[in-house]
Amino acid sequence: MDLAAILRDNPALIGQVANQLGISQGDVSRGLEQLVPAVGRGVRNSAAQPGGLDALDRALGGGQHGRYLDDPANLGQPESLADGNAILGHIFGSKDASRNVAGYAAEQSGLDSSMLRKLLPVVASVVMAALAKGREAPDVPYGGNAQGPQLSGLEQFLDFDGDGSMMDDVLNLAKKFL
Repeated sequence: MDLAAILRDNPALIGQVANQLGISQGDVSRGLEQLVPAVGRGVRNSAAQPGGLDALDRALGGGQHGRYLDDPANLGQPESLADGNAILGHIFGSKDASRNVAGYAAEQSGLDSSMLRKLLPVVASVVMAALAKGREAPDVPYGGNAQGPQLSGLEQFLDFDGDGSMMDDVLNLAKKFL
């Protein structure tokens, strides 16, 4: 599941975020390229903690996150910022960690770190939206290979090694805690 492509290829989302933050659509796209992988790693790391996978599944099932992709105007609502900040707090643990993510993204992209800090909760909300949609989606070809294993979008996301099976990855996570 290429989260960055899902978000980058959504012009309504890019336009909404650009208008909301008062920045160019190009800056939103460049920011997504830097922040989406970091948020995705944070979600994966959180899922790797004891009980994390269950917590992620519950959050995706009950959080109504998909509304951000269904209608990007929802990102302009005050609760979307609170939702995004709560997600960041859960996956990164502290505001300092989020600031570090934004700082690193600024170094890599040349974008202003304060703008990236404003973009980060929006990115967290839309990453969860994409994962929620992937969780709901019927099985889709993994890696575009209709002959290969069929994984849902969430299963693809949790297939850390890209071998077409998330089971070995989940078992390896479980071994860490047994």
